[in-house]
Amino acid sequence: MTKLKTAVLGASGYTGAEAVRLIMGHPNLDLCALTAHRHAGKAYGDVYPHLAHQGLPNLQSWQDVKWDEIDAVFACLPHGASEDTIAKIANKDIKIIDLSADFRLKDAQVYEKTYGRAHTSPKLLADAVYGLTEYARDDLKTASLVACPGCYPTASLLAILPALEFINTDNIIIDAKSGVSGAGRKGSTALIYPEIAEGAHAYAIGSHRHGPEIDEKLSAATGQNITVSFTPHLIPMNRGMIATVNVELNEGVSVKDLRTAYEARYKNEAFVHVEAEGIVPHTRHIRASNQCRIGIFADRNPRRAVIISVIDNLTKGSSGQAVQNLNVMMGWDETLGLNLVPVFP
Repeated sequence: MTKLKTAVLGASGYTGAEAVRLIMGHPNLDLCALTAHRHAGKAYGDVYPHLAHQGLPNLQSWQDVKWDEIDAVFACLPHGASEDTIAKIANKDIKIIDLSADFRLKDAQVYEKTYGRAHTSPKLLADAVYGLTEYARDDLKTASLVACPGCYPTASLLAILPALEFINTDNIIIDAKSGVSGAGRKGSTALIYPEIAEGAHAYAIGSHRHGPEIDEKLSAATGQNITVSFTPHLIPMNRGMIATVNVELNEGVSVKDLRTAYEARYKNEAFVHVEAEGIVPHTRHIRASNQCRIGIFADRNPRRAVIISVIDNLTKGSSGQAVQNLNVMMGWDETLGLNLVPVFP
């Protein structure tokens, strides 16, 4: 078959590099263009030496891409920049998978409040499909613009959605922790080694931008107005994410009922796995893979349960899910290019 000619916007960031890695191993994708504003003109191996000697195209400005020759785009740009760039290419016959936050929130007012800028593309916002793949397949099949979920929402939503009819949705507590790559590849004193190593800390307490995203998707799934308690933490590892979700069970519901529901929902999923009873999911066991592993546990309070979800924030939480979405959009085997064995140690 003819390969899909593919471009990566923002290829100098971590999610961009992960997208490049995955596209290189995909049998139906041909990587034709890589863009980066500050690094335009450089060889890709000069920015990411681990991807040198691979015959990759040089970095260029997005304006210099021959867009009429591109079939699919992975937009790995910061919020704001992604919206503006996508608006300029969206009228072309291109499949666009956006990894930024610009099209995740359906409510433009919530977007403005959360990200501090007005949304300038309401038509695109209305048309975009929220790409939590396991819950969006029907919509993905006809989509031209897909908004990939954030990494925290991916881990959290996969952990919560099967439980909604069994729990008190007014009492959902998410304690989530991410590797440092989740903060992006930018110069910041807060992210240098002495500031990160040998410790862990919460941040954006009560105000993290992924909170409204989780709220919106859970509210849409239930028809209720849901506001979760969400606290993110930064921990000293490069990649990986764990979300520990504490829930209150409805009257008459047991943890066994919860486990049965999860096993039924995810039994045929290629990438979401419910661990056997008593097995605790570890981030070290899914590193560099597109897997999500979920554990379900009884709390010492018999009315509560603990659901643990682990993903690699750069793969299932970002670029891997983006490739998974494109596979569904194209009608291909969903696992194409994503049968990645986790890296250990």
